Amino acid sequence: MKIAISTDGGDVSEHFGRCPEFTIVEIEDGKVVKQETIQNPGHHPGFLPEFLRQRGVSVIIAGGMGHRAQGLFSEQNIRTIMGISGKVDEVILAFAEGRIQSGESLCKPGAGKGYGVEKTECDHPHEEGGHCQ
Repeated sequence: MKIAISTDGGDVSEHFGRCPEFTIVEIEDGKVVKQETIQNPGHHPGFLPEFLRQRGVSVIIAGGMGHRAQGLFSEQNIRTIMGISGKVDEVILAFAEGRIQSGESLCKPGAGKGYGVEKTECDHPHEEGGHCQ
């Protein structure tokens, strides 16, 4: 199973779409078999669910995420776990041991603006306008 954790300097980011990076972790039989950190390619509505699904991610862990984004992940059969905070390594261990429970999103709609990735040009193919939103 692959999980993606919204990451900001070694901690779980409160703002999923605007986090600076993602920690992608592959877990088999309760053990981490691979872990990598990738830069957030940009915040563009609807892009990240497909981007992460193509990488085999089946679970997202974050401090918070809007309802629309949660719905888009659900459409890709990706489970979202919200309300998580703390050190990424501790969260990975807790997830692998089955001790993570989803809670309320830690951020409110629009709260991520000005935080983390605030790009005007995305690093991925985009629709008309060419700007992240």
